Amino acid sequence: MHRNGQTEQASSLDRAWLKPASTAFVWVDLAAPSIPESLLLSETFKFHPLSVEDAMSGTQYPKAEAYDGYLYVILHGIDFRAAEKGQAFATHDVDFFLGPNYLVTVHDGSSRSIAELRDHCVRNARLLGDGPVVLFHRIVDAMVDHYAPEVEKLEDRLDALEQAIFESTDRSLAKGILTAKRDVASLRRIVAPQRDVISRLARREFVDISTEMSFRFRDVYDHLVRIADDALIFQDRLTGILDAHLSIVSNQLNEVMKVLAVVATIFMPLTLVTGVYGMNMPLPHFPGGDAAQFWWLSGFSAVLVVAMLAAFRRSRWI
Repeated sequence: MHRNGQTEQASSLDRAWLKPASTAFVWVDLAAPSIPESLLLSETFKFHPLSVEDAMSGTQYPKAEAYDGYLYVILHGIDFRAAEKGQAFATHDVDFFLGPNYLVTVHDGSSRSIAELRDHCVRNARLLGDGPVVLFHRIVDAMVDHYAPEVEKLEDRLDALEQAIFESTDRSLAKGILTAKRDVASLRRIVAPQRDVISRLARREFVDISTEMSFRFRDVYDHLVRIADDALIFQDRLTGILDAHLSIVSNQLNEVMKVLAVVATIFMPLTLVTGVYGMNMPLPHFPGGDAAQFWWLSGFSAVLVVAMLAAFRRSRWI
């Protein structure tokens, strides 16, 4: 817990600090809180049971709700632990309880934005002197800024996929395209509602946000709008990449089927000729006696093959 630039244990929190008349500013950061630690939310801060339930439950979609005396906000940040393990794009939610003189953050312990700001506050206690709304904005701004590298990685993956579909027909390409589509869908699913939440903060729908702070949230909103637009463009690009990949595979299959059809067509008359002359009955013979019949049939078959290939070529079938 941070109070006026000093870090203290959460158990030392005094209810007197939370009264509106108090001059103290309290920041309580609960990283993967245990059940006893979660009692701070319900018993010390007296938050509404529904907001406490959302904060302690699993992943929730971004939202902002005004309760009696505080503002409850859920936003999503990049899950860097998944990225470091080479896993797909993932996010984690961070819950904010914003009051007149306190800020409570609840997360699963993987929030790099909160960790960085906490370190900055330890080195520079004056950062906490600007109040809870400014601190809230700094965390949100850092969370949104951390989206940029992940969006660039997604764009690089799309560029690589576009190049690969024309150079290889590996079956793993389809898996890579579908994985990228899933990641882009996850990005859109999170960024769209998060953009709407920040838009509400920028429009001053809540009394806790001053006019000056609304201008700052507008800048964050602009960043999210660009990310949402990029996600929409990525989705269209992936649809085109998948269609192009399927088209190339289909064309290659058609080429294979065409070769097989040509081979089967060539052998049909040859099979007829050899079948006729293989019958056990008197048939017209070529000149030269019995010993020359094989060579006559071989030559006739070769001429027939050449004539058929020339006809196919003239018809542009091959």
